[in-house]
Amino acid sequence: MFSQTRFSADLSAVDAVVQAAIDRGEVPGAVLVVGTADGILYRKAYGHRALKPNPISMTPDTVFDMASLTKPTATATSIMILIERGQLKLDDRIAQHIPAFAQNGKQLITVEQLLLHRGGLTPDNSLKDYVGTRQDMIDRIHELPTRWEPGTTYKYTDVGFIVLGELIQAIDGRTIDVFAKEEIFTPLKMNDTTFKPTGQLAERCAPTEFIDEKWRLAEVHDPRSYRLGGVAGHAGLFSTADDLARYCQMMLNQGQLDGVRILSKETFATMTTPRELYGDDNGWRTYGFSTHTSDRSARGAVFTPDSSFGHTGWTGTAYWIDPDNDLFYVLLTSRCHPNGSDGQAGPIRREVATFVGEVLIEGGD
Repeated sequence: MFSQTRFSADLSAVDAVVQAAIDRGEVPGAVLVVGTADGILYRKAYGHRALKPNPISMTPDTVFDMASLTKPTATATSIMILIERGQLKLDDRIAQHIPAFAQNGKQLITVEQLLLHRGGLTPDNSLKDYVGTRQDMIDRIHELPTRWEPGTTYKYTDVGFIVLGELIQAIDGRTIDVFAKEEIFTPLKMNDTTFKPTGQLAERCAPTEFIDEKWRLAEVHDPRSYRLGGVAGHAGLFSTADDLARYCQMMLNQGQLDGVRILSKETFATMTTPRELYGDDNGWRTYGFSTHTSDRSARGAVFTPDSSFGHTGWTGTAYWIDPDNDLFYVLLTSRCHPNGSDGQAGPIRREVATFVGEVLIEGGD
């Protein structure tokens, strides 16, 4: 679709954009990968993986806490695989497969509504619900009432994706970490992508905050996922920029990469078609991805508004995929390190996305 001159395009000026964010103290460092369906155009690490307790330089193979990138990369993709196999339907009620979920007005909530954050569930339930065994915690989620009439209002919710993660196990028998690894990550050779990293992967992790008298390293930052044991549908995944680049290339190739098909073309199209949200956002989302909603900072000013898609994570992670322009970028930071919410990734995402779009879309035809 696009000229091979893209592979000789000079993206080095993006270095100054990233370095400026580091100099402003917004992030300690970053890893950036830019590519197309066929190859990588740019790949670089900046700054530091860790500043405390001892400085460690960033490397391209640094493993990051993905936070909410778990939602599309692991959970939504797994749900779409089950739908493609006929084990689940978008209009299935969650309670058909998890009867306990039907409590307190939730009996009609569908898979589609949870994928679009339109199920009427609270964004986050109280941390007081996350005590006892994992099943105790899940039981309390099943007991939650709705806050809005299902299907009427878009409210971004971690709780909905926790439920989708449980739905995968209810349908398939495998927990989400096992299902996603066996059905997505291993086939795509995303060998550094996992929940609960150990060994050499743990040693390459970027730390987040100082919590419970120690630096949170190789353990999920999200407090609800942490209490659930590090495996949940909304957060808990760890990965590298190179591995996420393979996922993005799979999506640019309509569900397949290097001869391995994860989603059929039809399922890919279903997953990535923008759906109007209405409610107080009046934007658009796909099944698992942001497109044109209030959290679209990672799209920048040039990526196609109506058909590109991506996601962000609280810890400072992001990717954006533009099939119309055969282009993606992955930008990973650990903006929670070392001072928690003092860091911010919004500006660097917008600036990097806009720069990449200006060079490779506006200037690359």
